[in-house]
Amino acid sequence: MIANHVQKLYVRYFDIGLHPENKFPIPISPVRFEVNPKEYSIVPVVFIQNKVMLLPNLDVNELAQKTFDFIEQINSKNSIPCQEIQIDCDWTLKSKENYLKFIEVFKKLSKKKLSATIRLHQVKYFKKTKIPNVDSGVLMYYNMGSIAPDSLNSIYDQKVAAKYLSSLKKYPLHLDFALPIYSWGVHIRNNKVIGLRSKINRKDLQNDPNFEKTSEIFFRAKQSNYKNGVFYEANDLLKIEEITKEDLKEMAEDLDENLPEKPNQIIFYDLDEFNLNNYEKNIFEQVISKF
Repeated sequence: MIANHVQKLYVRYFDIGLHPENKFPIPISPVRFEVNPKEYSIVPVVFIQNKVMLLPNLDVNELAQKTFDFIEQINSKNSIPCQEIQIDCDWTLKSKENYLKFIEVFKKLSKKKLSATIRLHQVKYFKKTKIPNVDSGVLMYYNMGSIAPDSLNSIYDQKVAAKYLSSLKKYPLHLDFALPIYSWGVHIRNNKVIGLRSKINRKDLQNDPNFEKTSEIFFRAKQSNYKNGVFYEANDLLKIEEITKEDLKEMAEDLDENLPEKPNQIIFYDLDEFNLNNYEKNIFEQVISKF
């Protein structure tokens, strides 16, 4: 990350889901810092599952207070100064009332800069989905299609993106952008998707004697085997969906042509060792220069 001049990290602190039995909101998978990330500016990110916001009897005030308190607890424990918090939720027409109220309450509680993730459909149909009262939005420019056994890439598809791009100029909230640098394998058996396999790419499978390449993106299991703790039956398929450096440059150019104003931040999701190894060192600077 030093080689890429990364200064700010958006770190998922925890998710908020529902208790399996009592169906009330609970934190899931809270972050654990092994070292103090003092050389970076840290933005805590909390992902709230939409089903939480769909609860008819949701106590929004209590949820906002508990969410903020837990963020503060993590920051205090790890001596992390915090100027901004980001809320990530793919809210819908049915959950928007609870979500928008949560944002209002949380903003008053935190007294910090507040950003929220925004999906493409929320940009295009903002008059229906409404706009959260935040300082800025982050457009998640990925996960554009359905995960399917076809040959399309569900992470990024320029044709799908083109249906939404013209809406950016009309969107009233300032937007920054999150671009994908991850890959995964779509695990297919008998022409049905049975799971997503993370941290896997073409290079990985080309070097694995248990798999053979059947097309540019499809690999077939030659015999039953385990890979990364997952069992593959003979003839199972893995469809590799990944993002090339050309894809990233294309995204940046398409976005730049449709912006009402320049973004303040370009976020790459996500910066871990596996993903960084798939790109040349200065790719992020090349992409940012397109804006």
